[in-house]
Amino acid sequence: MSSAAVLRAANFAALKHVNQRRKVGDIPYINHPIGVANYLTEVGKVEDPIAIQAALLHDTVEDTDTTFEELLEIFGEEVTNVVREVTDNKDLTKTERKKAQVEHAKVCSTAAKLVKLCDKLYNLKDILSNPPTFWSAERCQGYFVWSYNVIEGIRGTNAPLEAALDELFQKSFTMNGTTYPALPKTDLKEFLQGYYKSLDGVDD
Repeated sequence: MSSAAVLRAANFAALKHVNQRRKVGDIPYINHPIGVANYLTEVGKVEDPIAIQAALLHDTVEDTDTTFEELLEIFGEEVTNVVREVTDNKDLTKTERKKAQVEHAKVCSTAAKLVKLCDKLYNLKDILSNPPTFWSAERCQGYFVWSYNVIEGIRGTNAPLEAALDELFQKSFTMNGTTYPALPKTDLKEFLQGYYKSLDGVDD
């Protein structure tokens, strides 16, 4: 593994996300891409430097002023292409982006699928341990159902990561003294459609 390339990506991400904080937990945003990359290596046992760099950089274009041209110049075509694969199109509505991710994930490169698995693992762990106070319980469950659908489309990518995600899907979270199963005990396809509808006009 090229440690210099990975450190360069970590430093770049830290500089780009320097003034951002995560909405869940109000922690420095850089914790997220570093955590995603850590799951990739620690849980997934992935040593591919392209995937690890992409994990560190995966939100730079979507959430900062970074451009793909900038990534291409610094990190090269392979890394940039993976970041491109995992970057949502902000010209679409939130609902459209969620639907697109379910379909697009199925045809992504292996490196992009690995980043998606780790990104979901990090976000779902966050919700379980610290459910967003600005979300309803149903929205939290909706995120789990949507994530489950994304993961179902890319199974066979990395067994340890998928097993870790399956464990999360069996867990529960607590909001305002009430405990809810991560995946609601109802028709998940129907619940997913309700989740999509609930996102209309939502920004967070």
